[in-house]
Amino acid sequence: MTVEQAPPDAAATRPGPRAAPDAPDAPDAPDAPDAVQTLARWTLRPGVAVTELPHGVHLRGWITGVTLEGGPGLRVLWSLLAETLTAGSALATDRSARLARSAPAGSPVRAALLTVIARLHEHRLLVERAGLAEQPDGAAGRASGPWLGAVADRPATSAAALGRSRARVIAADPEGPLARSAARALERAGLRAEVVAGAASADGRVLLTATGGGAPSPAVPDRPERGRGEPAVAVGPPQDRGEPAVAVGLRSGIGFVTPVGSVAQALADADALAGRLRGREAPGPPEQAGLPALLASSAAHRLVCAVAGLRDPSAEADDARLVPGVPTVLVAEREPLRGEYRNWAGPLLMDADRARPAPGVRTLAEALARIPVLTDGLVGVLDAPDPGTLPQLPVALVRCEVADGVLLSGAARADLARLEAVCRAAELRLGEGGEGGPVVGAGPEHARGRALRRAAVGGDAVPVSWSPGPGRCPQALHWWSVLVRRLGVDADVAVARLGTGGGSVFRARVRERTAGRLLGTAVEASADDAVAHAALSAVVGVRAAVELPGVRHLVTPGGASAALARGADTAPWEDEGWTTAWLAASAEREPGLQQALTAWAAPAGHAPRPWEPSADAPADVHALWSALQQCGFSVLSAPPGPAEHHRDTGGLR
Repeated sequence: MTVEQAPPDAAATRPGPRAAPDAPDAPDAPDAPDAVQTLARWTLRPGVAVTELPHGVHLRGWITGVTLEGGPGLRVLWSLLAETLTAGSALATDRSARLARSAPAGSPVRAALLTVIARLHEHRLLVERAGLAEQPDGAAGRASGPWLGAVADRPATSAAALGRSRARVIAADPEGPLARSAARALERAGLRAEVVAGAASADGRVLLTATGGGAPSPAVPDRPERGRGEPAVAVGPPQDRGEPAVAVGLRSGIGFVTPVGSVAQALADADALAGRLRGREAPGPPEQAGLPALLASSAAHRLVCAVAGLRDPSAEADDARLVPGVPTVLVAEREPLRGEYRNWAGPLLMDADRARPAPGVRTLAEALARIPVLTDGLVGVLDAPDPGTLPQLPVALVRCEVADGVLLSGAARADLARLEAVCRAAELRLGEGGEGGPVVGAGPEHARGRALRRAAVGGDAVPVSWSPGPGRCPQALHWWSVLVRRLGVDADVAVARLGTGGGSVFRARVRERTAGRLLGTAVEASADDAVAHAALSAVVGVRAAVELPGVRHLVTPGGASAALARGADTAPWEDEGWTTAWLAASAEREPGLQQALTAWAAPAGHAPRPWEPSADAPADVHALWSALQQCGFSVLSAPPGPAEHHRDTGGLR
């Protein structure tokens, strides 16, 4: 950034996306003080390091940093700001006033100062002096002060919350490494803790809870006599459900930390996680100190942040793999020693914020971001689709494991193939692939499109003429050419208009010319789209027969995924010969197609409707259905099509 070229109002009118909540806004009145005049209110956060550069300065804090570069005068400008920011409270007011007088309003120097101050606020490198000065007396204030000043928006408020609160570490073995490590970590962070011997945790798990209000715990005196940093041990009942809680579990070679929630939610998450991770246990020697310490300190960190009103530790690293709005768990392993946050869509939702319906998936990017949540190798509910050694031309192929074998999916691109594979694998798990089973989609529109196409595949239709030639959709010509020329399949295509009461709905069926075997089927809004998807499905089937002969489940693409490409960015040169532009164009026709199919299906009772597992369904079915809902996927039901379409082909599965 070059501050000498910044506009005078840069700091006031264009705050950065990460501006601190307490950053000063633009003055509402001409005589209102600006950021230079109020600079005495602020100081550098504790722990911020400053490195001077030849033509600027670099500042780095707890988790953010910024480099300010410009002309030779920038270092002088920074030195003027630093005099105020690093001065004590008594001197800061005087120096701020002197700085404001030396740089009159409207001058280039004033504009540069405002720009630099705005950048410091954007990167959360400043904190209010009052917030640091008003921390409570006592052990909690002394322990929590420095680090809270480095990370909290309002350190005084956070420190006061920690000072009023008490934590309990409930463990069957109060002297165990998990319990002791967790209690010590809580104490050092400024949250007084006691270790409670109780049976609230099972199978080697420990539960951490916190209470507020400043009242001392009935099981422990307000100032218990104990060694420095050593928690008290008491015997008492588990905490109430309204208290924030975190559960931590340690098995042979692996362990976990649940999200913060109520006691009931934490215990439910712990039970489910223990079951998911049981297969990853690694028999070996007794646990060393590293893994219990990692898990206990992580659990304490989450609880302290919840009590102090700070961001959850999983959000600090801005990990792009983690989906916002989906809870996270920490999973740690012994060999090698490591811990990683992973999204967690648990089966039991006890808390109101966890049970709140997730917004439906709207774009392809959102759908692809949520697939790893469902297919996580440690805590997911489905096997992850993977191309492995499968070829990616002329079509992209991926495979995954399902209960009764292998599922192979193909599409024009690998990301679309992965989406089709996940949806079909979920359908097989939910309904065991039976007739009239559930239809899974990435959001309501995608699921409805899949269900309506499946129901309409065998409807009455009037044949229409179609042949490849000039003026046809480039995608239809391309996939037809790949099928009959590149792969050498002697095929024929039959196109018909479905009787949907005037709506534009076409069905295309691709068959071998001699044997008459059905290779691909599609139901779309135009004849060209239907031929393109039917031919693409046929290409996938032909390639699957070569790569994985006799595969148990073959999943071919359909046009419902186009709804997720609405509004996708395309380059100026991209026409419908490019997959993204083709899907975007198809997305514009999708509402009319679904409206026509819904009007046709409703009188016959074929309209899709929400699907839920029965009360006596297996636990893994309920867990998968819950995970899909939490990730914004939709599950609908629709009657099956004709018998020849029950298998996983034809762009309808």
